[in-house]
Amino acid sequence: MTEANEHLEGAPLIKPSTTDHELYDSVVEGCRTVFDPEIPVNIYDLGLIYTILISPENEVRITMTLTAPGCPVAGEMPGWIADAVSPIPGVKDVDIEMVFDPPWGMDMMSDEARLELGFM
Repeated sequence: MTEANEHLEGAPLIKPSTTDHELYDSVVEGCRTVFDPEIPVNIYDLGLIYTILISPENEVRITMTLTAPGCPVAGEMPGWIADAVSPIPGVKDVDIEMVFDPPWGMDMMSDEARLELGFM
């Protein structure tokens, strides 16, 4: 039997999002309004949002990370995201989970973020 925190071989490290839910695109756009104060790129394109799960009852659960565990806004950023997503019409509840496994890496950034930061 494997330990609960061990990854099963072949299993994705990041759980897939509920991309087929009618609120998904609006939730993504809400996340794109939140910026890391030290990096001029929104947190979605920066790759800090790992998973957006939306229940049939329109409850949103966002799994996210930070560029580094010691990020000075670690305690504030989940609230910023909740404040950006909660007012979206149809959203009933927002829960933000902070994880550090897998760790964030520059390869998680979108092409737009890489271009904005001069990596392309």
